[in-house]
Amino acid sequence: MFSRQELKLVYGAVACLLLIAVVSYAAFPVKAPRQPNRIAFQSIAGKVMFSHDRHLSASGYNLLCDECHHTLAPAEFDQAGSCAACHPAGDGGGEGTVNRADAFHKQCVDCHLGYDRGPVDCAQCHMMQ
Repeated sequence: MFSRQELKLVYGAVACLLLIAVVSYAAFPVKAPRQPNRIAFQSIAGKVMFSHDRHLSASGYNLLCDECHHTLAPAEFDQAGSCAACHPAGDGGGEGTVNRADAFHKQCVDCHLGYDRGPVDCAQCHMMQ
């Protein structure tokens, strides 16, 4: 068995290592991604999951930001915000503004049909829970 002094030494070393781990974790947090990896859009027809990774990556659809965020110049891509900022829910936000559901359906379905990739039927996107 271990002597009392050896146990104190081991417990002290473990406590020091634990303290170093906690301080390191707090001092060097993981940076948040530039855009969310996945977004869940709530709708009356069911939740729709959207993956930025799938749409932007070369192994996915390999799209550029402005293909969806159509009002941004390339220098503004890092400022891309929520679709809700321009496209309100419901009946729309004013003259010439397309509501969110119509904007999503036109943008997403037209793109999926144009590239012949991705879901186009209601139940392929909208998940009832």
